[in-house]
Amino acid sequence: MKPADTGKKVAVAGSGPAGITCAVDLAREGHKVVIYESLHSAGGVLIYGIPEFRLPKAIVQAEVDFLAKLGVKFELNAVIGRTETVDELLARHDAVFLAVGAGLPSFLNIPGENLIGIYSANEYLTRSNLMKAYLFPAYDTPIVRGKNVVVLGAGNVAMDAARTAMRLGADTVRIVYRRSRAEMPARAEEIHHGEEEGLQLHLLTAPVRFLGDEKGRVKAIECQRMELGEPDESGRRRPVPVKDSNFIIDTDMAVIAVGANANPLITSTTPGLKTNKWGYIVADTETGKTMKPRVWAGGDIVTGAATVILAMGAGRLAANSIDKFLKTGW
Repeated sequence: MKPADTGKKVAVAGSGPAGITCAVDLAREGHKVVIYESLHSAGGVLIYGIPEFRLPKAIVQAEVDFLAKLGVKFELNAVIGRTETVDELLARHDAVFLAVGAGLPSFLNIPGENLIGIYSANEYLTRSNLMKAYLFPAYDTPIVRGKNVVVLGAGNVAMDAARTAMRLGADTVRIVYRRSRAEMPARAEEIHHGEEEGLQLHLLTAPVRFLGDEKGRVKAIECQRMELGEPDESGRRRPVPVKDSNFIIDTDMAVIAVGANANPLITSTTPGLKTNKWGYIVADTETGKTMKPRVWAGGDIVTGAATVILAMGAGRLAANSIDKFLKTGW
């Protein structure tokens, strides 16, 4: 039984775990919810960031279909901050929830990083997921299919990229990480599964520069051996270069998976929306309320890159607060 229509309208920017959770809860309370998704498929990071072998697209689509049955509307190819601003959404809606994630890739800023065949993990996973590279040859996705792949980084996203490369036909996939195995931020089971599939770990190794061929394509990475020194601000032992230890790793494709940041598109076009020194939106931890009236935020755009579960929890907290505001004005 559908709840009575409250007549209140809510705009949700982003259709990832925080946005979906918030939309479900608000729709169940009788509010009219519209989800604005920047890409051409709904599901956010669940659809474009997590590989098929870890989260089948059919499961995410079932969640999207469920939202539609609840009456939630979708506006695809809607880049909030570009196609329209938060203030323009506020002019048509009673509340706005920002759940756009942290999708601005970080890079190494070393020579040769613009050579052909070098991807950010964001682009590599998005291409392979949204353009169905995993269904080759049924879909001939425009993506480099390396045979000798290097992934730089050792988090869960790096593991996803590495295991995706293996499924796209790579003969060798190496993880290059400047610290030891004990400091690897990826979950232990992800590392274990990768090694079971043949993934090679090159630890205490840092890239120095990329080398290209005469056609501008990456052909190798010059690396340097590292050793661990005293702990840094993260609590992990700081990697220190070993003198005269440079060596070459041959590669025909590289994926840079060293983290992501907050895209400034929304914050730079939204007066009154406070951010911290890293560019993430400042929001109350219990309610998701931002400093801007009638605007809430949650998920990675507030916390930085975190888990799906934490993002879902943020969506639920925000939905409770938004519902209370819409019904009581408080």
